[in-house]
Amino acid sequence: MTTGGLVDVGIRELRDGLSRHLAEVRDGRTITVTDHGKPIARIVPVERLTALERLVAEGRVRRPKRRKRPAPIPTPTDGTVSDLVAEQRR
Repeated sequence: MTTGGLVDVGIRELRDGLSRHLAEVRDGRTITVTDHGKPIARIVPVERLTALERLVAEGRVRRPKRRKRPAPIPTPTDGTVSDLVAEQRR
């Protein structure tokens, strides 16, 4: 399905006509990949900035100076959360 510069393509159709669809992207079109009619991904021309890249270029946001720390390793416990809260209140 085509809407202006946007093209909706199912996974199988994308796989079967990958070269043709990539040529469309090269020509400036955006392809939305669908799975059973639901959008799951977009293929956009490299020259087109993402929303984040555009905001950074406009100076409206900054990229983080350092990476987020990973979540701590969960502590194994016995019992439910309610039991643990009740124990903390004692």
